Amino acid sequence: MKNFFNKNLERCFEIKVYWEFRRENFKLSIKSFLKLVEIQTKLASMIPFALGALYAYYHFNRFNFSNFIIMLISLLAIDMATTAINNYFDYKNARKTYGYNYESHNAIVRDNLKESTVIIVIITLLCIAVMFGILLFLNTNFIVLILGILSFSVGILYSFGPVPISRTPFGELFSGLFMGLIIVFLSVYIHVHDGNVLSLVYNNNILNISFNLTEILYVFLISIPTMNGIANIMLANNICDIQDDIENKRYTLPIYIGKKRALKLFVTLYYVIYADFVILYLLGILPVTLLLTIFTFIPVKKNIQVFLNEQSKKDTFIVSIKNFVLINMAYMFSIALSAISK
Repeated sequence: MKNFFNKNLERCFEIKVYWEFRRENFKLSIKSFLKLVEIQTKLASMIPFALGALYAYYHFNRFNFSNFIIMLISLLAIDMATTAINNYFDYKNARKTYGYNYESHNAIVRDNLKESTVIIVIITLLCIAVMFGILLFLNTNFIVLILGILSFSVGILYSFGPVPISRTPFGELFSGLFMGLIIVFLSVYIHVHDGNVLSLVYNNNILNISFNLTEILYVFLISIPTMNGIANIMLANNICDIQDDIENKRYTLPIYIGKKRALKLFVTLYYVIYADFVILYLLGILPVTLLLTIFTFIPVKKNIQVFLNEQSKKDTFIVSIKNFVLINMAYMFSIALSAISK
């Protein structure tokens, strides 16, 4: 009896030591997790997602709640995973190991996170994103699967691989297209996948693709405010990081075209957004309430000037996020107002 008691006591002690070891090697507070995935930047994917759902309800009078929730979870998980991957490889590949970007901005350094902890978080988020992505495909069709796989691949390759997209001049293009356009399109499509917007049918070794060119053009036009806004967030980030990126061998768009041209592009992308609002109204795609968004130009122009005066990651980069939120929240409010009053 004594031996039995001692053996079980030893086993309990071994289990305790094992779990203490596991806990020690997986220390991650909620605050550290939110910093690792940069939760404040998730607006860049949630706003296009919400815009697509609003447009589907306004234009097609369709809304599928279950598909909405499934895509929300999958999208949020892949977005957080992509950011964590980006922070992990920035940490691994950093040549300059001091300053705001390295010591304060990167959660792995700031909170002294173990690499194994970060990898577990990334794998977990990817698994969640894939599981809910498959569920969304089963609820819809192969168009969602194809665009989902393509989006997942670009999200991962943005920070991973021999030449990550974020280290090339194409970061703004890919982030704008996939976050600002593809997310909006998918967010519309999951509500109208059985309609005539886009379909793919394989029968007797014949693949038929049909699409409504007008509706796809409309989705492109309504996506310009999110496309340009997200591209400008990436562009502002890269403008602020020019010196650090040169040291870390990240050859981004501002390094290729120069700071002066990059700043001109930054301003131009905002002007295109406001021109798009006028086009959307004149073509009758969206109602007169859309013109309310024109009034956001006043604070947006002030924010643009703040960034033109000084390009600082710590102090002025935030204006690109403020502009994105301000423009697109007003934009969505104008659509919601019309949808409610229909």
